[in-house]
Amino acid sequence: MSPTAAAVDVQATAEVQAAADALVAAFASMRLDDYFACFTPDATFLFPTTPQRLVPTAEYRELWRSWVEQNGFSVLTCRSTQPLVQILGDTAVFGHHVETCLTTHLGEEVIHARETIVFHRQAGRWLAVHEHLSTAA
Repeated sequence: MSPTAAAVDVQATAEVQAAADALVAAFASMRLDDYFACFTPDATFLFPTTPQRLVPTAEYRELWRSWVEQNGFSVLTCRSTQPLVQILGDTAVFGHHVETCLTTHLGEEVIHARETIVFHRQAGRWLAVHEHLSTAA
């Protein structure tokens, strides 16, 4: 890899990490407009709590609304650890471990999970096109 290509990868890695940090921060503070703005409108989602793939982002946002209305769902904290960014041109794979404390009508719960988010660079901005969350053993 040429020094110029290496510098581009370092910059892209930092940009993807910043995009992921912004996504996690918006999720953790329940800033829903900011959170959902981190995704493309046609993004896909796979969660262990839903039997089907969610497509597009609006479907996930509607599910989130139902969690809040029906279950009193609220995120209290979210912590990302062990990040790994892989740059593949204008696409990047971001993997990390996530510890989320949330509350519902049933009380508080801490969830440990692994998550992969696929980002794609569009008009100079890294947006998530796919998110896959799985519970950690």
